[in-house]
Amino acid sequence: MKLTKREFLLSSGIEGETLELWLEHSWLIPEQTAAGPAFSELDAARARLIIELRDNIGANEAGIDVILHLVDQLNGMRWALRQVGQTMAGQPVRDVDQRDLP
Repeated sequence: MKLTKREFLLSSGIEGETLELWLEHSWLIPEQTAAGPAFSELDAARARLIIELRDNIGANEAGIDVILHLVDQLNGMRWALRQVGQTMAGQPVRDVDQRDLP
């Protein structure tokens, strides 16, 4: 389910200025539609993470930026590993020889 900007602000409890700052930092990247931005459940989860980092952990903007970048990298690696696993499914498994290691 997609949320309009107004619905997203109401559900997340953040102010419009805060959302604009997060959008400028690309912390949230909603889908752009003819009716305006459409926020996903992933955007809502990311907003909850940002609020947790800011309010409960005390991370500043630079810290949040680094943390979100690392989360994105981790998710990218998980996706890539899943793709490798799907590619490898059904392939014969061979023992690793010491010569195979760097």
